Amino acid sequence: MPREIRIPGPDHPIEISRNPGRVRVTTGNGDKVVAETTSAVTLSEAGYPPVHYIPLADVDQELLVRTASHTYCPYKGEASYYGLVAAEKEIPDAVWVYEEPFEAVAEIAGHVAFYTEHVRITVSEAVTD
Repeated sequence: MPREIRIPGPDHPIEISRNPGRVRVTTGNGDKVVAETTSAVTLSEAGYPPVHYIPLADVDQELLVRTASHTYCPYKGEASYYGLVAAEKEIPDAVWVYEEPFEAVAEIAGHVAFYTEHVRITVSEAVTD
């Protein structure tokens, strides 16, 4: 059975914007930096809280462990997951990525997002030279 593909619109808006700030992700207790970037994009979807998508290149790869989990969103495509190694334990499926997102959200390709119950995400002003 083919999966349904939906296009964002007035009934289900999705907006992606470059985040002008510095986005920092730390472990739940705040002692380890998982990611830090000035190249995040923020995805705002329908009635959901905004989600910061961070370039995978700006994430500490040693803290990520690929899992076998996958989910499907008719607006974004198929998501794959990573576990997050924090405080010498692994939090399964704490991070997700749309490796080949649908065209309407193509800007999130190569970016990951974090479940906020597992990490602290802070956004501050970007440093300018």
